[in-house]
Amino acid sequence: MDLMGMMGKLQEAQKKIEETKTRLDTIYIDENAVNGAIKVSVTANREVKSIEIAQELLQDKEQLEDYLILTLNKALEKAAQISEQELAAAAKAGMPSIPGLF
Repeated sequence: MDLMGMMGKLQEAQKKIEETKTRLDTIYIDENAVNGAIKVSVTANREVKSIEIAQELLQDKEQLEDYLILTLNKALEKAAQISEQELAAAAKAGMPSIPGLF
């Protein structure tokens, strides 16, 4: 086995993962509450970018909090799925072929 070649491949894999993480910052997931009263936007790296709240929700603190939690959780769950898929694909593409490992 070529140890130096394998180390180079591992460095390439790490570079692909870092590039993918950077790209995930540019992928936005938009999610709405059931009634459209809240809209959130997050990146695939799970960073909240924007929140829009309908005026009528500002009168009901409890409902606003519930809708925010539900909507943000849905968006963050989708972001996590995209992130995991993209990072797994980047890691697999860059990994050296080691017999018996995959």
